[in-house]
Amino acid sequence: MSLSLDADQLDRYSRHVIMDEVGPEGQKRLLDGRALVVGAGGLGAPVIQYLAAAGVGTIGVVDDDVVERSNLQRQVIHADADVGVPKVESAARYVERLNPDVDVNAHETRLDEGNARELLGEYDIVVDCADNFRTRYVVNDVARIEGMPVVHGAIYKFEGQATTLVPEGPCYRCLFPEAPEPGTVPDCATTGVLGVLPGTVGCIQATEAIKLLLDAGDILEGRVLFYDAMDMTFETVPYRRNPDCPVCGADGIETIAGIDYSGGCRVDGD
Repeated sequence: MSLSLDADQLDRYSRHVIMDEVGPEGQKRLLDGRALVVGAGGLGAPVIQYLAAAGVGTIGVVDDDVVERSNLQRQVIHADADVGVPKVESAARYVERLNPDVDVNAHETRLDEGNARELLGEYDIVVDCADNFRTRYVVNDVARIEGMPVVHGAIYKFEGQATTLVPEGPCYRCLFPEAPEPGTVPDCATTGVLGVLPGTVGCIQATEAIKLLLDAGDILEGRVLFYDAMDMTFETVPYRRNPDCPVCGADGIETIAGIDYSGGCRVDGD
């Protein structure tokens, strides 16, 4: 791997280059890195923003939605002029203005069991910014089969959580074996969400993704970070790999074929 950075890059990333924990070698790793961001909404916006600013060289963005005016209170990479535009296009335009070193692959589709393996196969890491359980379980299951790390985040009203799932550690199903039944957990369109909340959680996800690409620091493996914006508190709760987990346990799955991701997203036999 060449460690050469041109004059503009040495200037742009100078605050990284002077750090012993990053340096020119680490910055080159970021520039060579490939991250897939699932969702370009509240969580995806700050993740895309900070991965691009840090110089992650290829960012894939998966989303099938368009920008709505009600998004703008929290989805900070989109602007009023983007209303009606596909979020992946708006995200790509934002990154293009922010950092010419970064290539954006705009995947205007919903990640599902039919395309997940192909999409994930193009990248080094996945940042799960999805707003629904079906996508989260598909991402977890396919990433575990493919041996890819996932940085997960979720938000609700004033609260958020984040954890990092790596091949040698527990997976999302070790934490949440199955999804709640559809309709039992309201979304932000029903309950609302504090506009700055996804910024905090998304920045934590971006931090974890950058550490993974740098292979530096301690990540949230086997730990869930809970954030309460009303109380301004952070709490970290450990969790362990479930030896009977249908995905990452001793008899874990080798394919997602046959899994019904409707309802509770259960794996047959669990």
